[in-house]
Amino acid sequence: MQSIRFFSDNAATVAAPVMDAIIAANQSDMAYDSDKWSQKLDAIFSELFGTEVTAHWAVTGTAANALSLSAICPPFGGVLCSQDAHVQTDEGGAPEFYTGGSKLLLVPGEGAKITPEALKTRAEAIADSVHMVQPHAVTITNSTELGQVYTPEETAAIGAVAREKGLRFHLDGARFANAVAALGCNPADLTWKAGVDLMSFGFTKNGAMAAEAIVFFDRELAANNKRRRKRAGHLLSKGRFIAAQIEAMLKNNLWLDLARSSNAVAKRIAEAVDPKRHAYPVKANEVFLFISMEERAELRKQGFVFYDWGHDKIRLVASWDQPEHEVVALEKALKAL
Repeated sequence: MQSIRFFSDNAATVAAPVMDAIIAANQSDMAYDSDKWSQKLDAIFSELFGTEVTAHWAVTGTAANALSLSAICPPFGGVLCSQDAHVQTDEGGAPEFYTGGSKLLLVPGEGAKITPEALKTRAEAIADSVHMVQPHAVTITNSTELGQVYTPEETAAIGAVAREKGLRFHLDGARFANAVAALGCNPADLTWKAGVDLMSFGFTKNGAMAAEAIVFFDRELAANNKRRRKRAGHLLSKGRFIAAQIEAMLKNNLWLDLARSSNAVAKRIAEAVDPKRHAYPVKANEVFLFISMEERAELRKQGFVFYDWGHDKIRLVASWDQPEHEVVALEKALKAL
């Protein structure tokens, strides 16, 4: 039986314009990040965000996040994050490794979101003592690991607490495109205008082959990142193939078009089931449903592939390239439960 994939958007195909860009970049040029594609990234991202930025490509989201945090947190410091944050649950200790030993300081919150009140309470609970790890930064994910989104106002409120407490502010944007597409807002309103110092900008889940970016809104933070990237083994000799993908994704707002497509599929999935089955509101391209073990077995018998999310829930992730017949089949199967 052919598998019907709803387990993750990171397994989606490469969008045609991105593949074309990779092929077009298959010509001799300078090595590492001295090629003409990599050299354009600062200008391309500066235009997108409406402010001067420094942008460095990365190959994985894990590297982008961990390198970002290493730029804003010393080995003896801590990073405040959601208890469900990807850097906490799914990075295999990479943030601690890349920062040289910093500690993740967990903040509770519904839907993998943290509130400014919870952030402030957690930060103030840490005594100014040599015996306690001091917070140096805060990171949030948008859209979150549970499919929720931070609005510009919510992001700015986090940013205000970060400034008050002297914390650097990082955004994990593995699915940033889905958040922007869902909210219909300007990317700047979810980032530097809300106090974000730097972000991981994801493309791989949204139509690229292997391309991420670290965008520094505080450009001084970028000064040593190239050295950290080299030391970490992430300075590719043929970096032009990464930069070319990013340029193709941002050209003519392809990144938003693809995100709108996956968000629309998630909305269809959500509407196919009883609202009581929803564990969280569907805001972007992830759907979390209360599904029994017996019902999961039935879905898998029909060829659907998805992740269990605890003992009572499953996660369905819509991809930009989801074939129509697969969406229809899932809608039918869910309605029959």
